[in-house]
Amino acid sequence: MGKNNKFFKYFKEYQWSNIFAMIRNNMSDTKICTDSFDKKLVVITGATSGIGYYTARKYASHGANLLCINRNLQKSEALCLEIKNDFGVNCDYKIADLSNLQDIHRVAGELSRLDKPIDILIHNAGIYLTKREETGDGLEKVFVIQYLSSFILNFILMGKLKSQEKARIIMVNSEGHRFAAWGLRLDDLNWERRCYSGLKSYGSAKLAQLLSTIVFNDYFQNTGVSINAMHPGAVKTETGQENGPVYRWYKRNFIDKTLKSPEISAEALYYLGVSKDMDGVSGKFFNLTTMEEPAPPALDREVAYELWEKSLELGGLQAKMKTS
Repeated sequence: MGKNNKFFKYFKEYQWSNIFAMIRNNMSDTKICTDSFDKKLVVITGATSGIGYYTARKYASHGANLLCINRNLQKSEALCLEIKNDFGVNCDYKIADLSNLQDIHRVAGELSRLDKPIDILIHNAGIYLTKREETGDGLEKVFVIQYLSSFILNFILMGKLKSQEKARIIMVNSEGHRFAAWGLRLDDLNWERRCYSGLKSYGSAKLAQLLSTIVFNDYFQNTGVSINAMHPGAVKTETGQENGPVYRWYKRNFIDKTLKSPEISAEALYYLGVSKDMDGVSGKFFNLTTMEEPAPPALDREVAYELWEKSLELGGLQAKMKTS
């Protein structure tokens, strides 16, 4: 898709009321759920720090068992030991680099073969880069970690989740999808033809993730499986630590001082995952726990299905699509 094919369409769809709603929702309180989630299984990616860490503790404090998908072995071992000691629940982990397609496929296959239901799958792993980096597979790194990894995991797990007849998928997304104000460049998802921008690449990956929920929601209709995305609030995380010393200094001394604790994100993720108010709610975007309309490009079903086909190709999933 060329650069300006959708510009005028989206321009006409933008409404000031939606922008004001976003600002208002950023100041809204998070809804609270106190229901037990005893003995249920929650899978979380990127659980050793920030939002993932507090979310793991939140679910464990309500009796859930955890399976964490992390990159670092030592941090994973420490997290599970802490969870078991503090809450007396089961905590296990799988090590995977979610920028590596082989690792993503491997861990997705292992999850699909679990002999127990996955009650909640939370896609939390993320990255923010100020300079373009390629993965070993020749793909732009932010796109893979922020979007393609969750797409592959969801796709490979579709059969298992539908067979369970009940599951919730939650994407930790972002209001940052609005940085891709005029939509995706489907002809340049790998950022090879454009000047790279950290905000734009991040926004495009988050927009892609929102578009994928449209198609996954279609596939999950009448199966008992729901998929939703949420903005986790303006909270302090370790995202961006991969960048240079100037960015890290600026983040530490300016950005982080304006941010809240990730505990509010964990509270919201627990509500979205467990609350009975969320029964039957799917294909939606939330600002913490307040339902919100995303930017117009995130609602474009035509682009969502075009992206789906490209994602199958980039993720090496065409063969699985033919047999699913």
